[in-house]
Amino acid sequence: MPLVPTSSIVDAAREARVGAAAFNVIHLETAEALVTAAERTGIPLILQISENCIRYHGSLLPLTRATLALAEDSTARIAVHLDHITDADLVHQGITAGVGSVMVDASALPYEENVATTAELAAWCHDRGAYVEAELGEVGGKDGVHAPGARTDPDEALAFVRATGVDALAVAVGSSHAMHERTAVLDKDLITALHTTLPVPLVLHGSSGVPDDELRRAISAGMTKINISTHLVSVFTHSIRQTLGADPALVDSRKYIKPAREAVAEEAARLLGVLGTPATVPGQYAAQAPARG
Repeated sequence: MPLVPTSSIVDAAREARVGAAAFNVIHLETAEALVTAAERTGIPLILQISENCIRYHGSLLPLTRATLALAEDSTARIAVHLDHITDADLVHQGITAGVGSVMVDASALPYEENVATTAELAAWCHDRGAYVEAELGEVGGKDGVHAPGARTDPDEALAFVRATGVDALAVAVGSSHAMHERTAVLDKDLITALHTTLPVPLVLHGSSGVPDDELRRAISAGMTKINISTHLVSVFTHSIRQTLGADPALVDSRKYIKPAREAVAEEAARLLGVLGTPATVPGQYAAQAPARG
């Protein structure tokens, strides 16, 4: 199945009132694990590559091209998205390379500069058929408005969407980046108000710290795109610690990375089921696809 547009996954999820899963790629092994999860469940998945990830690898193209190749070769519906991109050059490189969407992150700038920067990049992306996400302020854990108690104002959010022309908006409703415990409680009334007010899908960043039932309630209240990274990274690392702890003499990295990759595939598949196939909407979003051999 060819690479699919991010918009096709997000729009279908929004219509079905399920979650559009967006899981972060850290390296090739996690990309492989996530694609495997999508194939096993038949649930669409957005693979995200963050600016931090790009900086870690030294440049955008190698990992991005590999992720695009995995998506294009997959039997599942996979989109590839750039996450939290502050550098306009990386936006240009990624979209030119074939990535279908980007989160333009000008949230650290004063409001008017955020609007101007986001609007300019959104127009450039739209001219090339790419989908654009943005946010009003930084997410908690990055000294921003998603810190505990911070909330997105629906009227300001509407003004921002109208001024920038973005296709989706990340909102502050009680989540926080880089949480290692799944204890966050979201403001469902605010999610409903934002869903009612805004003409674009809502995006939840920092979802690793949100328990399953709370994610389901957030989706029911109107949240659509659900970003998860830290939780799956923790699964990968925990598996490696277990394997090396059981065999301290092990030196072949394939022998401890392979079970870690499988652990991520299993947890990602479970999360896809949590987000994408609630009992109230059976079969409307998931299209079963054969798994890899």
